[in-house]
Amino acid sequence: MLRIAVPNKGTLSDSAGDMLREAGYRTRRDPKELVVTDASNEVELFYLRPRDIAVYVGSSTVDCGITGRDLLLDAESPAVEVMPLGFGQSTFRYAARPGVVGSVAEIAGRRVATSYPGLVQQHLADLGVGAEVVRLDGAVETAVSLGVAEVIADVVETGATLRSQGLEVFGDPILRSEAVLIKDENSPEQAAIEVLRRRLLGVVTARSYVMLDYDCPRRVVDAACEVTPGLESPTISPLADRDWVAVRAMVPRFETNQIMDRLYDLGARAILVTEISACRI
Repeated sequence: MLRIAVPNKGTLSDSAGDMLREAGYRTRRDPKELVVTDASNEVELFYLRPRDIAVYVGSSTVDCGITGRDLLLDAESPAVEVMPLGFGQSTFRYAARPGVVGSVAEIAGRRVATSYPGLVQQHLADLGVGAEVVRLDGAVETAVSLGVAEVIADVVETGATLRSQGLEVFGDPILRSEAVLIKDENSPEQAAIEVLRRRLLGVVTARSYVMLDYDCPRRVVDAACEVTPGLESPTISPLADRDWVAVRAMVPRFETNQIMDRLYDLGARAILVTEISACRI
């Protein structure tokens, strides 16, 4: 039976649960449930702290799991990333008071406060910068004003929280993170992990694309197919009127209206958009 570690709380947990349900797996109904058995899919779900999932996978306690790329790298676990899942995006940056530290090279010899010491230590080592990394649990924005460190390394969204503490980001991002599927390469359940990967890929694809159908004059069908090339190629079917054809293709969800406008200008009509609930690519 395939053992999957799932985040037990927060937005990461909610999004992971939604994705697994869309992939056809039974998930918990009560937030207090810590283990769920899905007998029909031969799967067990273990709800764990997001920060611990990479450790459990890397130690072969479970076969695979869903966690953040940042948490995987910070744990220094032998677990490997299988695929990104398209949610839980975040960006990690350095920040300090303006005029004190303005580049990564200037971090040398200073203290850096962070909740991700493994990740930051590795990043600084890769750049050849020596610094003292101070581990803090929770918010680190006040570390500079309290004298704990001269620099912080943390998740940055709008930067408003940092500015409220008199800090500015500098340097390139340490990491762009998101939720990922990870696995134990030594697990005997590689075939089942591959099934899980394909199902999750189907969910990611279904969320990213819609199905577009339209009627098109034969004389412009080549131009229309350039607008809607599909994943491999569009499906073209004859209509009762021999001067027209029906075209079906998957198109990127967030480009749908622009694509419809272009098709209409070419002469296409009866342009319909359909949601994709699941797929295999």
